[in-house]
Parts: sequence; C-alpha cells; structure tokens
Amino acid sequence: MNLPQSTDPMTSAILESISDGVFTVDEAWRITSFNRAAEEITGVDREEALGRPCCEVLRASLCQSACPLRQTMEKGKSLLDIPAWFVDADGERVPVRLSTAILRDAGGKVLGAAETFRDLRESVGTDRIREAMRRFGDLTSRSPKMQEIFAMLPKVAASRSTVLITGESGTGKEVLARAIHSAGPRAAAPFVALNCAAFPDTLIENELFGHEKGAFTGADRRREGRISQAGGGTLFLDEIGDVSSAFQVRLLRLLQERTYEPLGTGRTESTNARFLAATHQDLPALVRKGRFREDLLWRLDVIRIHLPPLRERKEDIPDLAIRFARRFGRLAGHEEVRIHPVAMERLLAHDWPGNVRELENRIERAVVLAGSDEILPEYLMETPGVSGTKPKGLVSGRDAAEVRMIRDALSRTDGNRTAAAKILGIHRSTLIRKLARYGEEGHG
Repeated sequence: MNLPQSTDPMTSAILESISDGVFTVDEAWRITSFNRAAEEITGVDREEALGRPCCEVLRASLCQSACPLRQTMEKGKSLLDIPAWFVDADGERVPVRLSTAILRDAGGKVLGAAETFRDLRESVGTDRIREAMRRFGDLTSRSPKMQEIFAMLPKVAASRSTVLITGESGTGKEVLARAIHSAGPRAAAPFVALNCAAFPDTLIENELFGHEKGAFTGADRRREGRISQAGGGTLFLDEIGDVSSAFQVRLLRLLQERTYEPLGTGRTESTNARFLAATHQDLPALVRKGRFREDLLWRLDVIRIHLPPLRERKEDIPDLAIRFARRFGRLAGHEEVRIHPVAMERLLAHDWPGNVRELENRIERAVVLAGSDEILPEYLMETPGVSGTKPKGLVSGRDAAEVRMIRDALSRTDGNRTAAAKILGIHRSTLIRKLARYGEEGHG
C-alpha cells in the first residue's frame, strides 16, 4: 500500500488487516493509498486506484453535491459516520457509512485527507433496504442529472406524496417507481402496476376499480380491481397521459377523495394506497391543448422526477453495457463477456432513441450472436430489414426504436404475438395495436 511516508510498518500492517476500507488523497483529490479492504469492497485493484481522482474510482452519492473529503479539507474538521453509497467495479451500488480526517505533516501543513468506509451490504438488516438498493442499482449513473435524482430518492420514498415520473420510453420509469416503493415504509405491501395505454375506456375502469358478479354481460364472477389489490401499498399508473378525458374525471376523484366505486356495486370504497404515475408525454402541453385536465395534473404533479434520455448521459453507456453483457453472458453460460473497444465506440456514437431499454436489447442480441466471451462490432449491426427503412406512419426516433424491438421480439418467437408480447413486457392487445399502427405482421 502506497501510504504516506510517515506511516510506520505497524500502522501499515494494521490498515491492511482491518475490515473497513481506507484510502487517502492529496490536495488534488488523487488517491495516494488504498488498503486491501478498499480493494475488496470496491472491486478496484490498488494499482488501478492509485493516482486517480477519488470521484472516478468510488463514484459516490455525495461526490457531486457534498463531498465529505472536500468539506474536511476546506473546514479542517473530521466527519463521522456519514451514510452514503458508491458504485463498485461491477456497477452495483454499495451502501456504506464513512468517516473522514485531515492529514498534516509534523509542521501542521495539510498533506491531504483520509476516508474510511464500512460496507453495509451484510448488515443492512431488512429485505426492504436490500431490495431498494438493488432497484436503485438498476439506475446506476455517473450523470450529474441522475445523481440529483438519487440524492432525493430516500426522502421521496419515505413520503406519502404522489410522484409523477416523466421521461422518454425506455428510460426506466417503472424501475424508478419500484425503487421508490421498495425503499419506503410500504415496501412490505404490494406494488401494483397498471399500463393505462394498454386498455380502452371500456376496460380500464374495470381493471382499476374491479366489478361485482353480474355488473355487465359476461361478468360471471367478482373481479378485484388493481386499486384494491394494492391495499396499503403502491399503485403505479404508467402512461397516465394516454387516458381519455372521461376517465380523467374518475382518476381525479380517486386522487382527490381517495374513493372509488367498483362496477355494479353502487357503493363507495376508500383506498390507502400511495399513487405513483409516469408518462412519456408533455402533460402541460396536453393541458394547453385541452387534452388533459389541469386539476388532474396538479394532483399528479406533487413531486416530479424527470429521467433524462440516454443520449444526454452517454457517460453511463459503458457501465450499463458492461452490466448487461455480464447479465446476459451468465444466462448464456459465459463466465465473463467483454466488449471490444471498437464495439464500445459504436455504442457511444449511437443516439439510443429507445434509451436504456434499447441498449439492453442490443446487448442481449449481441451476446446471443457472439456465442463467445467477446462482443465484436459486427454483432451490433441493425436488425436485418430495419436499417435504412422507415415504416409508414413512423414519426419519431422513439417509434423507430419500438419498431426495432417489436421486429426483434417477433423474430425471436417466429412471429408469435403472444410470446413476443411477453418478451416486450406488454399485453398482447397492446402489441396487436402497435402492429396495426406500424403495418407489421405476426400470428398467434
């Protein structure tokens, strides 16, 4: 360990044997020492860490906003037992408690600072917190915009307030919603999702509120609605911007009064569920066009979290790509999958209209085609029949990515729409509508 020159052999031996990670930095924030526990907890080799800025190695939650080492260096005061997390070499978020101290020479001159950190993964104690960290880990990011989101998540998760998550398709809105639920006091209760775009008006009310036996033709038994299934947990309303004006009135009552009427009952029931909603649409713009109720928007928009598209946080592409490659590589029986440097350059050059979902899809495809432990550039080519084409009615890059994903899913299932819908994570009826919109085909 490259400890400061004043460190004696006994101190060095102690630092190498303790279970807490310890590292030191100089006045330029470059790492000057890195003990064995720090290597084990971070997954970063000492030789790789030495000489690099600590924020590059640890990628901690506090690096962007309230760096403990910076505070210690500027104020000359130690910090004790600060909760935080950092991203390890595998892209996983590691919860830690850290402390800092300033380093001075015999004459009192500041040489740098030291930080110790304790890995809390084994002592976190409850499945709720572990699940929350895993969910947050799916959104691992180096982007300052995403770091701001991560910093507010614990407070958002602990509250009862309604949250509106905005962002393009594929940015991870449902992943974020599940993370908020998992980290909050309702984690032991159900998380129930409803994709509002998947149902016409005639069905969405039944899906959300449920019905009694005999409520309508074909209702031969009682059906529990999603809101009842959620109980005291969380109800996630995805694609909220796609609901009709008529159904917006019913949603407004649900959010405002927290009451609803199951079809065919004539009785009013109450709910204690927390509401999270998401949309890829610009709701204020829809309000101006008269297509979305302003009073409903205010009920939804208590806390707004906007997930930036992947093209605005390209610094995350390498970590995400490696994470996906390892995941799909393990499923394919490969011990470790590498991404060729030229292939990585292509990933960084792409605009990713389908965002993280498109990247995940592309990496999965590349792992399958590679059949080995390295993804080469040729495995990242466009899906045959898609590159250079523009299906009729295609109006945006988001739609182009959707067409690619639909065609890929249909190709993998020999055109079976039911199986393809499962791969895409949507209802079969939704896939059929999208096929009709884009002029695609399928069977089953």
